[in-house]
Amino acid sequence: MSTSLRFKMVEQAFDRKAVPVEIPKERPEEYFGKLVFNRGTMFKYLPKTTYQALMDAIQNKQPISREIADSVADGMKRWAIDNGARHYTHWFHPLTDGTAEKHDAFVEHDGKGGVVEEFSGKLLVQQEPDASSFPNGGIRNTFEARGYSAWDISSPAFILGETLCIPTIFISYTGESLDYKTPLLRALNAVDKAATAVARFFDPEIKHVESFLGWEQEYFLVDESLYSSRPDLVMTGRTLMGHESPKNQQLEDHYFGAIPSRVEAFMLDLEIRCHHLGIPVKTRHNEVAPNQFELAPIFEETNLANDHNLLLMSVMAEVARKHNFRVLLHEKPFAGVNGSGKHNNWSLGTDKGDMLFSPGKTQKDNLRFITYVVNVMAAVHKHNALLKASIMSATNAHRLGANEAPPAIISIFTGSQLGAVLDVLENSSDADLSKLAGKSEYSLGLSQIPEILIDNTDRNRTSPFAFTGNRFEFRAVGSSANCASAMIALNSVVADQLSDFHAKVQKRLDDGMELRDALLSEIRTLVKESKNIIFNGNGYSDEWKEEAARRGLDCETSAPKIFDAYIYPQTVEMFGRTGVFSPVELAARNEVKWEMYTKKIQIEARVLGDLALNHIIPVATRYQSMLVDNVVKLRSIYGDLTGITSHDLETIENIARRMTVIKSMVAQMVAARKKANAIENEREKAIAYHDNVAPAMETIRYNIDKLELLVDNEMWPLPKYRELLFIR
Repeated sequence: MSTSLRFKMVEQAFDRKAVPVEIPKERPEEYFGKLVFNRGTMFKYLPKTTYQALMDAIQNKQPISREIADSVADGMKRWAIDNGARHYTHWFHPLTDGTAEKHDAFVEHDGKGGVVEEFSGKLLVQQEPDASSFPNGGIRNTFEARGYSAWDISSPAFILGETLCIPTIFISYTGESLDYKTPLLRALNAVDKAATAVARFFDPEIKHVESFLGWEQEYFLVDESLYSSRPDLVMTGRTLMGHESPKNQQLEDHYFGAIPSRVEAFMLDLEIRCHHLGIPVKTRHNEVAPNQFELAPIFEETNLANDHNLLLMSVMAEVARKHNFRVLLHEKPFAGVNGSGKHNNWSLGTDKGDMLFSPGKTQKDNLRFITYVVNVMAAVHKHNALLKASIMSATNAHRLGANEAPPAIISIFTGSQLGAVLDVLENSSDADLSKLAGKSEYSLGLSQIPEILIDNTDRNRTSPFAFTGNRFEFRAVGSSANCASAMIALNSVVADQLSDFHAKVQKRLDDGMELRDALLSEIRTLVKESKNIIFNGNGYSDEWKEEAARRGLDCETSAPKIFDAYIYPQTVEMFGRTGVFSPVELAARNEVKWEMYTKKIQIEARVLGDLALNHIIPVATRYQSMLVDNVVKLRSIYGDLTGITSHDLETIENIARRMTVIKSMVAQMVAARKKANAIENEREKAIAYHDNVAPAMETIRYNIDKLELLVDNEMWPLPKYRELLFIR
């Protein structure tokens, strides 16, 4: 890129005005879910018998007959066409952290040389995508293409553009899951069954326990023209080079600040689109880093919430381009400032509306609360390595442990009040459970300020898994991730733990023990066994890393080795007991994880090598030549002016030294990459990329960033951080 073009793009970015947004005349409640085949729409378009049969199937998690499927398909087609749809697709979640879709028109031959619009239950229920063209970990060979997508009746269809999207699972011809939704549904069924069994100790009339998820999506916005002029952003989603701006987030003036008009227009447009699609987005604000923002919805059932998050990420990209932005979902697109996460606020609730992680007003309610909290604590302790593996990726590895992101060690923050109760329970069954208040009033002593409600726990930004009053916040999930990965692991381990807890309590009851004593006795055992997972201090400190290792928590930081937790014997057995994954599925998924890690680092290395040798080195060489020419001319005119030209000489030498290191390290990086590529075992290849290729990239970046401070600003070929991060 020429210098003049770079400055022209920067000027263009600064001069952009907010794009006008078409605001609906109706209020949100009137158009919310307009493009969703939800219960209200079903009631309108389906025969009453079909509607009731479908509702019963969803409620009781039962299959529907082909006759009902045909009736649903007819009503769904009529609704879709009435709303402008011309095509339909099975919308599924392959192992890419994205979504997939193949569009078919509502047309079939009419037998008279024409076509008719048609959509049958057969087409609704099942389709056949190519299973060998998606990541599958060796389950499917290239020449074995058959796979199936099947309708998920619990997640409503929606219209995106002119296409009816039908949420589905995706499995191989041999029956193994090739997606995220299939194991997520299995995990949700497992936690429903196990949590319901325990809930019936307190209320025999409980029929179901549901898992809820409230995600918080963080993201960066970059002007589209500047994005397009950064090949690293275009191809990898992050800046592979770039010296930190003199001003970034150190003044803490961006967080919750006034939203820039361009961004607010984008947010409003996005919210309107989301509401049409039934995504209940509610909160928006500036995040800590410059040009970083967040939006969050109202809590929903976990499967639906996950579908909505994936749909949101797709819609965000489309709306951003309309507003001349590009949205960055990479966990660490800019070095030196906050990365982006997707905090997963997770909870469990009964079909009667009781939230199981909320303290109650009676001893019985609080005993139930403690029962579930302690079982979560035990599950997280037992499987802390697996939970870390569930959120690990090549991209999230850049974020964990840096700039307010939680560390790569899983621990639980309980807060002082709950922690004190657990301390008592560890040694006695006489804990006063009536003191577990949900909130307490606090007066500031100012007549014009009403009393405020204080939660029963503070928050800890350094905790990866924090109890926050009525839910657990899994803060380590990455911004680009599919929430299902974390939710599969978490719901599965909790389901397995609750099943074990139920069996042990039931045995105590069968032996004649009273229910309260049986529960507290088992709770006390779990607290003693699992207390090492509790940490309420500073997760960033070196002392905690040492302490965590002493406690036996998983402290591995190499992403390829962290993935090993999926194939630990205890993990394989746990997933087998819960019915979430077979050993074959686990082995295949780990092959995919190692392969994806390798490919992402490989792409970054190739891009960095190209930028270093074809963009940075030529510019640095030209600038160095200009300095040399200047020194030669000064000396030819004035003689020996060492004192005057010493700065130029030092700069010339510094540039030469940096370029030498860059060229040498690029050569080493290429050699390391070629050596790693020759390794057949995917795990060993990923480790080679982690140990040998990634460190070379860091050295190259360090020296390029130093060159950025030496080379004439007008000659530097790429937009700098101060230009990328401060567009309004």
